[in-house]
Amino acid sequence: MSTVTPPSRPATATPPATGHKVTASLTAPSSPLGAAPAAAGRSALDWRIRFGILSLIWGFSFLLIKVGTDGYAPFQVTLGRLVFGTAVIAAVLVVKRQRLPRGARTWGHLAVAALLLNALPFSLFAYAELTIPSTLAGICNATSPLWGMALSLIALSEDRPTRRRVAGLGIGFFGVLTVLGVWQGFSGLDPRGTAMALLASLSYPIGWIYVRRTLAGTGHSNLSLSGAQLLVATVELAVVTPLFTSMPTRFPVVPLLAIVALGALGTGVAFLLQYALVAEIGPTTAQMVTYFIPVIATAAGIAVLGESLSWSTPVGAVIVLAGAALTQSRPRATATKSLRRT
Repeated sequence: MSTVTPPSRPATATPPATGHKVTASLTAPSSPLGAAPAAAGRSALDWRIRFGILSLIWGFSFLLIKVGTDGYAPFQVTLGRLVFGTAVIAAVLVVKRQRLPRGARTWGHLAVAALLLNALPFSLFAYAELTIPSTLAGICNATSPLWGMALSLIALSEDRPTRRRVAGLGIGFFGVLTVLGVWQGFSGLDPRGTAMALLASLSYPIGWIYVRRTLAGTGHSNLSLSGAQLLVATVELAVVTPLFTSMPTRFPVVPLLAIVALGALGTGVAFLLQYALVAEIGPTTAQMVTYFIPVIATAAGIAVLGESLSWSTPVGAVIVLAGAALTQSRPRATATKSLRRT
């Protein structure tokens, strides 16, 4: 789940203010702006522990969405998620005394980024989980790097394909077909819900490419841009939600707590963890969290929600992740030239 990260994007993303290619990062469901480019002070908590916490938070996000939709409409789940996520980032902005960005042009681009990386994918995942298990939603989220690689070949002229990356793209989408059980005619799966989850995953890389082209090098910190993006996404959902839902007549506690956790932890705290991890250990290592998300999402769905699992789901997920890893690979640095003979 990603933001200028997202879904949520977010799941880690390459900071748009740098020269890194958008496809070089595997984004998890809800990282706003992906990462911090600047070095930060090291935390007293070892980065491996924080890495594990981030994996758990994002992995459990799909379970929390499922629980939230048991008591509230999907748009209400997404709006609550954005409200609590924005509150966390806003509090940090106040503590760090950072201001929101200025300029109508920047805010216009942030509005589009908020739609593509937060409002749209978060809502699509919430609607998808009305009819599909959280395990499948988590695996669909892992296809974002595949969509990103395919789109970058079209939209980013400098991002040249290699045989390995093209092979990874093909392998990854073969894994998607395995997860969906194509040989059975997608039997037992809701096509509409599955399509929504895949569209949510597609929305993230579209947003990343847009951010790279419009918000890179603006001079604002990622924290400031991310706070503004989440704020705009919250406003967007606040406008849309009343048009499609009515005020709840009751407020079930467990789904409400799930929404609070989804926003405060899965969107707010998770971004701050990712922000610090990328600053400390770099995006290459930090992005490995992406490979743990579908595993944790699947385990949580089975253990906590009692969701069923056929053999094709874990096998397909492994194939998807293998393909995604190949699409993110880069050729090794060329060897130094040998000395000329005299």
